[in-house]
Amino acid sequence: MAVAARARTASSLLRGIAISRRPHLRSIHEGPDTIDELLDRHLAKKPSSSSSSAAALDDDAAEAEARRRLTSTRREALALYRDILRVTRLFEWPDDRGVPWRETLRANARREFEEARGERDPEVVARLLIGGRDAVQQALDRLAEASRRMVEAEEAKRRGGA
Repeated sequence: MAVAARARTASSLLRGIAISRRPHLRSIHEGPDTIDELLDRHLAKKPSSSSSSAAALDDDAAEAEARRRLTSTRREALALYRDILRVTRLFEWPDDRGVPWRETLRANARREFEEARGERDPEVVARLLIGGRDAVQQALDRLAEASRRMVEAEEAKRRGGA
């Protein structure tokens, strides 16, 4: 028990010595000596090279814009690829070799997307996306026109044969 009391006394003495060795810290309630000291302590200082910080902000904004544009074009490219896969479901008949057109069209789309994967120029990417959308729309229009002609021919056969 005496050992524990000595240990407590020694630790309290060490704390007292450590406190007495600390430099005098100014209390918050004492306040600044002058208005200039108050302003220096609490106002944000202007950086000396404001042009470099503005350039850094411009670089950050440009990088964010490029990232947003890249994300947007990536999203558009993926949407186009999904649309192509959906449209190819409609092409069921085989080609001359016996391979379904669906598989041929999907393989060609995959090859073209892989070839354009590394393209970073926004204008080229936009041109590719627009061309892809146009190609899908033209394929759908041709398919719809061919289906309409087939239906009309079949109706004409029924009317003529009946």
